Amino acid sequence: MEKAKSVPMRMCIVCKNMIPKKQLLRIVRGVDGNYFFDRTLKANGRGAYLCDNPECVEKCLKKKMINHAFRTQIPDEVYAALSEEYENRKNS
Repeated sequence: MEKAKSVPMRMCIVCKNMIPKKQLLRIVRGVDGNYFFDRTLKANGRGAYLCDNPECVEKCLKKKMINHAFRTQIPDEVYAALSEEYENRKNS
């Protein structure tokens, strides 16, 4: 009898729901201190996850919740890139 493969679960920084990792957007602070979106979900660095729910994305942008996840002030460009990334993902 084969053991069922476990699905990695991660928590959305906004709604706090546990969701399969592949369904989330991952924001990473790389070792060089730059913030970027990790499409592979495997990049090195500290990561924060955000679900695909439009309400979560909107709330994250409005309340700047990535600041809380990384415990630091995040540049506005990161939030602009998040908004753009979400629009691209939604349209594809």
